[in-house]
Amino acid sequence: MPVELIEKKPRGSRPIHLVEKDGLRQSGLDAETLAWAKATGFNGEAGRSLLVPGRGGKVAAALFGIGRPDDTAALGAGALAKALPEGDWHFAAAPADPALSTLGIVLGGYVFTRYGKKPGKDIRLAVPAGADAAWLQRTAEAVSLTRDLVNTPTNDMGPDELEQAARVLARRHKAKVAVVKGDDLLAGNFPMIHAVGRASDKAPRLIDMVWGEKSAPKVTLVGKGVCFDTGGLDIKPSSGMLLMKKDMGGAANVLGLASMIMAARLKVRLRVLIPAVENAISGNAFRPGDVLASRKGFSVEIGNTDAEGRLVLADALALADEEEPQMLVDMATLTGAARVALGPDLPPFYTDDDRLAADLAAAAGAQEDPLWRMPLWRPYGVKLSSKVADMNNVTSDGFAGSITAALFLKRFVEKAGSWAHFDIFAWNPSDRPHGPAGGEAQGIRALEQVISQRYG
Repeated sequence: MPVELIEKKPRGSRPIHLVEKDGLRQSGLDAETLAWAKATGFNGEAGRSLLVPGRGGKVAAALFGIGRPDDTAALGAGALAKALPEGDWHFAAAPADPALSTLGIVLGGYVFTRYGKKPGKDIRLAVPAGADAAWLQRTAEAVSLTRDLVNTPTNDMGPDELEQAARVLARRHKAKVAVVKGDDLLAGNFPMIHAVGRASDKAPRLIDMVWGEKSAPKVTLVGKGVCFDTGGLDIKPSSGMLLMKKDMGGAANVLGLASMIMAARLKVRLRVLIPAVENAISGNAFRPGDVLASRKGFSVEIGNTDAEGRLVLADALALADEEEPQMLVDMATLTGAARVALGPDLPPFYTDDDRLAADLAAAAGAQEDPLWRMPLWRPYGVKLSSKVADMNNVTSDGFAGSITAALFLKRFVEKAGSWAHFDIFAWNPSDRPHGPAGGEAQGIRALEQVISQRYG
């Protein structure tokens, strides 16, 4: 990460002064700095920064506007990652939310450098009082891992490479990985994962990572790992394929969440399941109108091959459900309908556990990690009916696409204590203070807080 966290303020570190809107007089700044701020028109508007000159043409300090106390997001401090010159910095006074303000700057300094883009500036930031340096480090690493995986194009992040990324993470934390691959998926009773991925020259697979004590509460994470989605025979237009390298964003996010859980040594038995496939087109691609078997025993008519994510998730969820985990979470870049409803920044989640929903809503607010509960409106389930099979993978009218996708998945979960489905975007369409345009972690900081509170 270009922004490095240090636990003690080094000698010569320069201060960052946080200033409320129209709060210069109450800021405690010296007369010269106040005069400079007034001369440049700085008055603490949210997100605006001002460098304060010192002797010999050097920068002596920085001012950053935090706006009004009731309308400012702490992660907005991420804008400082681009505004500050290189060197050592510290907050002159602890922010109202020391952890998130610091995290914002660290995440705002992220740069994806794999293909030659120059790294950001080397900034060292002292961890302020009230912030947990270990939490900041593991959270920043998890978000960076998630972003890196999503940003990597499919020629370097296909099913093989996604499996390797899981193995690297597993080795780091001494977890175990098992993989069911290719035609072994049929022998292992994962017919829908096999059907979706068989048209690619990269074999489909189910990645199964396990960590923690067997006797600990079971927390299972399932992530959609469609490394590229052409739409299959119901092919997408070219514009619809431009971002399909991110269709494994669910897998990337559960790996990021898993890294936080393992680094924190939470007292859980963690399982991560990733159906990793490429929805490609060839002579053996699955077709509209095909009827597929599933691990759960349901038959599924294919109304559209571009609704493939729910198929691979269903087999993985059925496996996860068999061991009755206390908490089962799946994350997927599943529907465009979720973006129409809530946009790219606010992922919907679905659960029939009211306590879990309340905990997630509280954590989303505390972590500035937006989430919004949507209804599992059971009457819509009839829209998934089929005249020849137990169900169809899509509805005929196109309405309530995110809800009906969640209802489809719910049919494969019966025994888990709590289940939640997250229909994420995993992408920033444009630069934000705490993250550049590109791959993004969504919901995992809120989830980590809930899991930590329950099992920490």
